[in-house]
Amino acid sequence: MESALKLNVNTDPKILEYRQKLHQLRQNGVFKLNEVKETSNNIKKNKVISKEEKAKILQANQEKIIQAKDDMKLHSEEISSLVTEAASYTKKVGITNEKEIKEKVKKEKELVNSEHIANLEKIKKDNEAKVLALKENYKDKLTKEDLENYKIDSLELKKNLKGQIHDENTSYLNKLQNLKDEANDAYLSRKNAIKDIRNGHETIVESVEGWWKNKVYTFDLKKFFLNNALYITILLIYILCIILAPLTGKGDLLTMSSILQILEQSSTRMFYALGVAGLILLAGTDLSVGRMIALGSVTTAVLLHDGPNVIRFFGLDPLDFTAMPMFFRVVIALLLSVVLCTSFSALAGFFTAKFKMHPFITTLSTQLLIYGLLYFSTTGTPTGGVESGIKDVIGGRWEIGDIYFPKLIIYAVIAIVVVWFIWNKTKFGKNMYAVGGNKEAAAVSGISVFWTTLGVFIMAGILYGFGSFFESFRSNSSAGTGQGLELDAIAACVVGGISFSGGIGKIRGAVLGVIIFTGLTYCLSFLNIDTNLQFVFKGIIIMAACALDSVKYLKKK
Repeated sequence: MESALKLNVNTDPKILEYRQKLHQLRQNGVFKLNEVKETSNNIKKNKVISKEEKAKILQANQEKIIQAKDDMKLHSEEISSLVTEAASYTKKVGITNEKEIKEKVKKEKELVNSEHIANLEKIKKDNEAKVLALKENYKDKLTKEDLENYKIDSLELKKNLKGQIHDENTSYLNKLQNLKDEANDAYLSRKNAIKDIRNGHETIVESVEGWWKNKVYTFDLKKFFLNNALYITILLIYILCIILAPLTGKGDLLTMSSILQILEQSSTRMFYALGVAGLILLAGTDLSVGRMIALGSVTTAVLLHDGPNVIRFFGLDPLDFTAMPMFFRVVIALLLSVVLCTSFSALAGFFTAKFKMHPFITTLSTQLLIYGLLYFSTTGTPTGGVESGIKDVIGGRWEIGDIYFPKLIIYAVIAIVVVWFIWNKTKFGKNMYAVGGNKEAAAVSGISVFWTTLGVFIMAGILYGFGSFFESFRSNSSAGTGQGLELDAIAACVVGGISFSGGIGKIRGAVLGVIIFTGLTYCLSFLNIDTNLQFVFKGIIIMAACALDSVKYLKKK
């Protein structure tokens, strides 16, 4: 075989022969089928052609489709055999070509590196010579004007030196990128040639290889550390906690039981973070989350309490719902929790969208409204626990061997999937990103900023309602339940990369942020770290996350 540098997958006569032969075999089969189907679709959409003419053309096309399918069956075995043979040969030639290209690139990279070092040395020496010449020129000139001129010339030399070094570094990086592109192009040539042989299809192995090659090609160490510095630091803290736990006699942190406890504690918080994430995406926030949790969980606990409730709403007699069937009590409790939370959230959303008020103000107002109403109506009295039977059915655990799997995790996963779908696969989700990125541009493009903003608040309220319903299964509820959790939810989103600048962020970021914060709290509590110090850790993480977000935002600008 000739050198792959001269004979590659794009010029090899045998590969060209394979591709030409496959093209001929597919001409009256799959190619014809796709062409006729596309024509039929265009005819169906055409509003100028009459129904009778459409029917006639579609009927003729249907006959062509049958002929094309018959041709495909006739040549299927020959095509399959030829594809296997051609793909194998192309892969062999392509890999040989890539190896030779890599060797060539490696040698050229060494040459580029040595030239870069030599060029920098030359620039520095030339500058030193210019500096000496400048000093020599002004050696006997001591007037004030001469000194000023000397300073100006010195600064000009420094500026020129900086510019020359910058140009050389840019040229050096461009040369390295060109070499990297050359190596990647060799792989892409092989990939595209095989893909063409397979008529646009890829095997699972080829898809995985393509994904990995793309990751390696686009990887930038500096950008990686900028994007993941916080996660790497937190991971190191986790590793330190895992090492310290057994050494200090606290036990083993890295157990299935500990992991499930972290996930269980994250479950209800996931609803709050997913809700507030939408508002942060719109460059807003939500200070009412904690009070929403209290509202929903108190409502749920009152309805699902075993026997007369200790709370006397507005001084009335204790409420007792035990006479109602369990199913209806659960459904009513969930509906009331969702409706109440959604109502207050929609109220804040209306004022935000209608009067262009900042969510900080509107949600602060609803927070105070809920807080006042709850404390006034219940006098701050705890509701007591949810009836044990209901608690086990909805918020209990499944026993799987030696493992007790929390049911709350399942509800959180469902919420994640639903919200991910809304954000990524719906028109409303795309509108959210558009409004968060630039409200004026979104409005000009025909997006309703009012309804999008209100919709995000309503979605947040629904999530708070579900989250607070499940919260009541974890502990006794009162008007003070959820206090401070709004900050944890906001912090989780920020740590997860949802930017306060608006229009930037993904669901996986909020999910990861919740697990990070809950896991960190669990680890520190496991090691008996003082609660006040835990706030210090959280504060540092939030500050670091916001600082990194600002750095990335400034770099993009």
